[in-house]
Amino acid sequence: MTDHTARRPNNAPAEPEAQDAGPADVGTSQTEEAKIAALVETLAKENAEDKDRLLRTLAEMENLRKRTEREVSDMRQYGIASFARDVLAVADNMERALEALDAELRETANPATKTLLDGVELTERELLKVLEKHGVTKFEPKKGDKFDPNLHQAMYELPDPTQPAGTVAQVVQPGYMIGERMLRPALVGVAKGGPKPAPANDNPDAGPQGDA
Repeated sequence: MTDHTARRPNNAPAEPEAQDAGPADVGTSQTEEAKIAALVETLAKENAEDKDRLLRTLAEMENLRKRTEREVSDMRQYGIASFARDVLAVADNMERALEALDAELRETANPATKTLLDGVELTERELLKVLEKHGVTKFEPKKGDKFDPNLHQAMYELPDPTQPAGTVAQVVQPGYMIGERMLRPALVGVAKGGPKPAPANDNPDAGPQGDA
């Protein structure tokens, strides 16, 4: 019987056998891993930079929002400053008109005049209420208060020996604040030539000491 099984000729080349990866293949694999690691590091760095830029942008937007709100609030509160100063002139005139009448004239005035004075006083109070409603408040220093250049404007000096030097001796015109800002300082006369203000650490209860 004839054997039909295929046979390899004696001179046919042998099939190549599987071989282990050589040094070149190992080097190539390490190079690829290094490239991937470098790419991951670069992406992580770019991600961190993008996150930092985003946080900075959000912080700037928040600061801008707060600044805009503050500017709008200031505009609402202080935008009437010029108008309020003009209105104060009306309040000053009313106050001067009322001060021109002493108590005796008020008592001897006829009913019509008293009604007129009551109306002027009522109008003055209502005007001050309207100013307060819009953040404008009146302040009037007292005699003997220490002169404060942030609140007071000195018009003249008074040689009053009964008052400590550098204190308010007379109030010429009250002052006004708008919010936390000065709208108009109080006009005052400042005492000159009096005793110096007592130091803050003096004990007013301590009496004179006798001789030892």
